[in-house]
Amino acid sequence: MSRIHQLSATELVGLYATKSLSPVETTQALLARHEQLAPDLNAFCAMNPESALEQARASEARWRAGKALGSLDGIPVSIKDNLGTGDMPTRFGSLAIGDERAQIPDSPAVQRLREAGAVIFGKTTLPDFAHKITSDSPLTGVTRNPWNLLHTPGGSSSGAAAAVAAGLAPLALGTDGGGSIRIPAAFTGIYGLKPSFGRVPHHPRGAFALLSHVGPMARTTEDAAALMNIIARPDPRDWYALPYDPIDYRSTLRAPLPRLRIAVSPSLGLDRLPDPEILATLKRSATLLESLGAVVELADPPAILQCLQIHGVLWSAFAARLADSLGDAARSLDPSLKALIDAGRELPPHSILEALTRRGDCGREVNEFFTQHDLILCPTHPTVAPAISADLHRDPPYPLYTPWCNQLGLPAATVHAGIGSEGLPIGLQLIGRQYDDLTVLRASHAFQQAFGTSPVIDTPGSGLTSTTGRHPSELHPA
Repeated sequence: MSRIHQLSATELVGLYATKSLSPVETTQALLARHEQLAPDLNAFCAMNPESALEQARASEARWRAGKALGSLDGIPVSIKDNLGTGDMPTRFGSLAIGDERAQIPDSPAVQRLREAGAVIFGKTTLPDFAHKITSDSPLTGVTRNPWNLLHTPGGSSSGAAAAVAAGLAPLALGTDGGGSIRIPAAFTGIYGLKPSFGRVPHHPRGAFALLSHVGPMARTTEDAAALMNIIARPDPRDWYALPYDPIDYRSTLRAPLPRLRIAVSPSLGLDRLPDPEILATLKRSATLLESLGAVVELADPPAILQCLQIHGVLWSAFAARLADSLGDAARSLDPSLKALIDAGRELPPHSILEALTRRGDCGREVNEFFTQHDLILCPTHPTVAPAISADLHRDPPYPLYTPWCNQLGLPAATVHAGIGSEGLPIGLQLIGRQYDDLTVLRASHAFQQAFGTSPVIDTPGSGLTSTTGRHPSELHPA
């Protein structure tokens, strides 16, 4: 089968069940594709082909014996390099992590995936300690966007997004501390879900502990929901974890969508408006949701600017704490992370407590907003993926429309919604009320069923797919 890399996890499992394809064949095909594309994309920073094939052979034996472990048995899943993997080093994208500190056990989500029979085959790239939304790192260099190799795939789940978009893995585990799943998903045309804070157990929580969420990245919502079923299972290592909810996210996608009240917010009330083609995409997407039965109205949620201010305080404070924990090794950190550290060290002593108190006030205001609305539809970022440049490395863009969801722990997803004039994807956010991950997933699925998914990029940088032979702008024009 020559098009294995284009298949979703759901499609792969269907073929495993009929013995039309095996986990070994899938793993071999994706490892070979990685070898082919690695020089262009630089999506992976560590690989373990021997272990991956061993896991695939074990899965193949289970499928042959009729004893598959579930809907992800034999499915290759990439792991962001700030999540622990006992069989591969975890360096957090940083030169500051030496060999000894890089050896940490499986994180909760990785352990759950192994128990479910998934194939863990590689670690994906990220910027130094996941501190920014671009894709360069002093450790691994630059990761590139499969849609256009001169553009960033975003960050900090850089390699994860590039790998899914280029068909190097049907599923990826990412993390999101201020937009790090949703922005790369938008820049590469895939689906990315930041679950509610604590929904997916996380350990060790890393530098930005109180803001970091683990979530799925995939091309389809069905695949993301299948991954959520696994990674949301309980683990005692995370004190912040929510009580376990045994809901089957995947099966609930098939239920009829209720009549949702959706607030459409072009800029979340901030002064920075998105580019015109993103505004046009937002308008068309709102009309599409309306055609699916939603009640849509223009409305900006409250307290977003305050949330951004709080995010700036806590993000820089956590960076300063990180530097202190690294000692002399902090000298090797990315210059843009060092600037964040310097800002954190200049904070007044009371500022962190004040920020946490103000965060509660913002949460109350936003909770009240969600008594009148079920979801918010808004841009993920003001622009499409920017071009890679030295200026972008020195002065990375700040996430504007995403960090407030981390401050308040809200579930939020990026859905692919169009292609801009430069042939680059446009993603929009669907944001739910506190703990309502299910509605976000169900609305995302309904949108995706109506609009469609972006294609796998067969030849990175070409903007062409062999399945259609058409330029991406012809598929879903903005």
